[in-house]
Amino acid sequence: MIGYGTMFSSILILSMGCKQRKGTKGKWSSSLHRILSDHRLKGAIAGVSVRSAKTGDLFFHHNGDTRLTPASNMKLITGAAALEMLGSDYRFTTEVCTDGEIHDGTLIGNLYLRGKGDPTLLKEDFDQFVSQLKSIGVKRIEGNIVADESWFDDQHLSEDMIWSDEHEYYGAQISALTVSPNTDYDAGTIMVTVSGEEIGSAPEVVLHPKTSYVDIVNLATTVSSEEEGELFIKRNHGSNTIIISGTISQFGDPETNWIAVWNPAAYALDLFIESLLTHHITLSGKKEFASTPSHAKTLLSKKSMPLSELLIPFMKLSNNGHAEVLLKEMGRLHLGKGSFEAGLEVVKMFLRGEGLNPNNMCLRDGSGISQMNLIQPNELSKLLYTLQTKGWFSSFFDSLPVAGAPERYVGGTLRERLRQTSAENVIFAKTGSLIGVTSLSGYIKRKEPLVFSVIMNNFLDEEEMEKIEDEIMLILAGDVL
Repeated sequence: MIGYGTMFSSILILSMGCKQRKGTKGKWSSSLHRILSDHRLKGAIAGVSVRSAKTGDLFFHHNGDTRLTPASNMKLITGAAALEMLGSDYRFTTEVCTDGEIHDGTLIGNLYLRGKGDPTLLKEDFDQFVSQLKSIGVKRIEGNIVADESWFDDQHLSEDMIWSDEHEYYGAQISALTVSPNTDYDAGTIMVTVSGEEIGSAPEVVLHPKTSYVDIVNLATTVSSEEEGELFIKRNHGSNTIIISGTISQFGDPETNWIAVWNPAAYALDLFIESLLTHHITLSGKKEFASTPSHAKTLLSKKSMPLSELLIPFMKLSNNGHAEVLLKEMGRLHLGKGSFEAGLEVVKMFLRGEGLNPNNMCLRDGSGISQMNLIQPNELSKLLYTLQTKGWFSSFFDSLPVAGAPERYVGGTLRERLRQTSAENVIFAKTGSLIGVTSLSGYIKRKEPLVFSVIMNNFLDEEEMEKIEDEIMLILAGDVL
């Protein structure tokens, strides 16, 4: 199958010999000025930058040199930097090691579960590890079961993370050893599904993966199907006590929330130990958290999917955890430190190599969840233009959400927007959203292909701002193939 990135490159080559129709740019420039003067933007700041994808010429900008908070448009920078600094074929590794020996079915020594940043580990992978241990003759372990997350530092959250986000899936802690509940790979979270029971009784609660690592306090009530339920699921700060409150309709659809756990390495260790016990491996030691000694032997290992594939859930679904893992991994590989600070230094190295000046930006994390990130729309559109020459560009382009495409792993965060319009399947762009922030930056597949960045800050009505974004997209996509 030909990817969107290859298709866009072909359009770009074909457009080299085409002249833009006279008056087209002037027409949509005046339309953009009209929208950007709309009363809905009163008190807000809108930054817009539009370039030729063919030449990089700046066709239009409005506050294009104003530093604005990009929200998840920061992932465009992180994703591109990761492809350049790690490589599209890069894979994360998880290892099972020991400092002991196997004698007559007994491993005499500690068993280490060593994480190296893989955000795609599943409970099923731990089951596979245990099956492999049994296949090499391990029936009993006389030593401790050790979780090793030392590949990254111990700062698990961005310093700008707000407390109210800590229990949310998009605020999950970053660890070199973590586990995901499903193939969206929301690492460091657990799925909590609540279903109505008898009216007046507590609803049913199911965890996935099934685990005793979290404690459930169920204060919710089932109400009649005629009533509209309102359910709340939160985790207490600093603990793994999840409190469920509110109401849920008796025959309504079950509600599932992804809740971030406290200490994802300990969560992974618990699931690994549960797998060992389920497969009848006898344990005599205790849980421990430590670095794997240099003399330890690697018994088993697992590699993740390549970065080019991981980019799909990362960018399409705007996965914050993936962004921060990639940031720390870049720091670890290039500067020997798996930290936010080191990762951001590597990103700045990448930006300088692309002709951008990171001293004109404020970069605080890889995901864009910080309200303190600042970038100019003109700089972001310039970066998007320069990326088209990269050998990995098709992987980058194919990871972008596609406007109006209904498939979740194609349309991503744009799948519900711009359907049945001239922009459907024409806009390939990354969305971004925070309180008072919305952004949309990417590429437009036209006879004259465009690169654009739209960042809006300091507004009160997010729904109205998304409408303005969509109106801008319809203007820019008006001359489609």
